[in-house]
Amino acid sequence: MTDAKKPHKGEGHRARLRDKFLASGLDGFHDYEVIELLLTLATPRKDCKEQAKQALKHFKTLQGVIEASPEALQEIKGIGPKNVFGIKFIHAVASRYLKKRIVKKDPIKSSRELFEYLYHTLRDKKREIFKVVFLDAQNTIITIETLFEGTLTASSVYPREVVQAALRHHAAGLFLVHNHPSGEPRPSHEDKLITRHLIHACRVMGITVHEHLIIGDNTYFSFADHGHIAEMNRDYEALHDG
Repeated sequence: MTDAKKPHKGEGHRARLRDKFLASGLDGFHDYEVIELLLTLATPRKDCKEQAKQALKHFKTLQGVIEASPEALQEIKGIGPKNVFGIKFIHAVASRYLKKRIVKKDPIKSSRELFEYLYHTLRDKKREIFKVVFLDAQNTIITIETLFEGTLTASSVYPREVVQAALRHHAAGLFLVHNHPSGEPRPSHEDKLITRHLIHACRVMGITVHEHLIIGDNTYFSFADHGHIAEMNRDYEALHDG
């Protein structure tokens, strides 16, 4: 038998994992086995089981591994650029799929639904990310954009840029969404100021802010559900009466 025909190390193991996935999806898979299969996508003849276990140990969770930068992943001994390809490619595909799944589809009807659609893009982020979901007159999503990154304050989130982006997309309404890397979603004083400024600026242009969602560690805070959006709209109306 020539070398080309010899089964390589781990081939039977990975074949069993692939068959297991095709038969029943990810049910019954350990997280390291998922990572192992992702690492082998671009290196099918390389045994990646130990690297997968080390990556999971280092980054703590499956989400942490998938969200890690290519540079951070390659700090794990035995993980090179080709191994990283599988993880980053699947992450990008999943992000695009989930975005296309909600854009131009049925309107989002609850804060929980909005959280479930956007949580995967914001969990485990080390910096604050401020996204705006642009809506048409029927509250159908037109598109989603990241407008600001870093420490969010009332002086770093510019209402003018949000309004300009809304006008560019011909949006009638908005959902505001950002994350708290600490995992605690309760709004800060700055979060409340930002929301108030944006609601008032958008109202001037006839654009409605329906929600501001703060995403934490598998949880969220909804300004709409807690009555803050309605209260801030009443404040605007009181200021502009007469």
